[in-house]
Amino acid sequence: MSAPTSFFGHDPTSLRTWCADHGLPGFAADQIIDWVYTKGVSDPAAMSNLSKDHRMLIAETLPILEGSEARRQVASDGTRKLLLEWPDGSGRAASTETVLIPAETRRTACVSSQIGCPVRCTFCASGMEGLDGNLTASRIVEQAWRLGQLGDGRVTNVVFMGMGEPLANFSAVAGAITTLNAPWGLGIGARRITVSTVGLPKAIRRLIAFPIPVTLALSLHAPEDALRRQLIPWAQFATIGEILAACSDYFEATGREITLEYLLLRGVNDRVHHAKQLAEIATTLRCNINLIRYNAVEGLPFERPLDEDVHAFQATLRSRRINVHIRASRGRDITAACGQLRRETAVQVTREGGDGESPAEAKPG
Repeated sequence: MSAPTSFFGHDPTSLRTWCADHGLPGFAADQIIDWVYTKGVSDPAAMSNLSKDHRMLIAETLPILEGSEARRQVASDGTRKLLLEWPDGSGRAASTETVLIPAETRRTACVSSQIGCPVRCTFCASGMEGLDGNLTASRIVEQAWRLGQLGDGRVTNVVFMGMGEPLANFSAVAGAITTLNAPWGLGIGARRITVSTVGLPKAIRRLIAFPIPVTLALSLHAPEDALRRQLIPWAQFATIGEILAACSDYFEATGREITLEYLLLRGVNDRVHHAKQLAEIATTLRCNINLIRYNAVEGLPFERPLDEDVHAFQATLRSRRINVHIRASRGRDITAACGQLRRETAVQVTREGGDGESPAEAKPG
């Protein structure tokens, strides 16, 4: 493996090696880690217990932050969304979104794992332009770290529910989880880290062997295969039955109850008969269900469900003794749907520039 090129790609061992290679004492690695993860400092000039020469060396050769903040939005409910730009080596940048969702007892970071998304769910803004690339583990961790600097208190939970399919970027996601969970890193417990997937059976079974038993969430969104294939193109690669079998294996190996995520689309998958089908699925698996109201995306033909339909759907599941909750809608006044801010920014820059290409992004999303 090549050596990490930025701070968030390092663990204590590799950072000590970096220090030795650059003439710093080994304990300097622990000092740098303390400054960044404990104190929230990203400017080497502020690391006062390091010598001036060492601070200058770090600033010149070990980037702490790779990305730059292109836009920030704050919703009336306190939800904050950042659009981050990442250099791609050509002098330009690609962008991803990350969101901080505050609540009374938790501060959840919703992070992206890819630039765009290869799955191209027909209702989602993230994949409208396809996949532009994978994020490294360091860039995933940086998202959570940045969100931890917003407002009061540390990030307590991380969900891989931003842009991209996490299990299609398995190695980087696994590396990021290791740092997010580590006591020397962000120190977030495994139960507070959730990986959401559209359902890749081989990758789910690969996750079983991963030593940190995170929570697994399956983006189901339809209770039968034909409808699911209409909504999620990658559903052609595995049936619901095959995906559920892999999820059952994950539960048996880890003891972690599976979360089924079900996005309600008005008149598409929110009828009572869909709820009855979903209940049948839920009885085959140790799981809970999160119902999610759709946030409309300009240019896509789907609508937000009616409140009465959402509650009827939930009531149908509960009448069958299914553990089901309606997820609270957060940040609706700041283009809450995943990928919307990125796309909105690209369209705005294109209109203002008039040349059809964003100067801030190599491949506008």
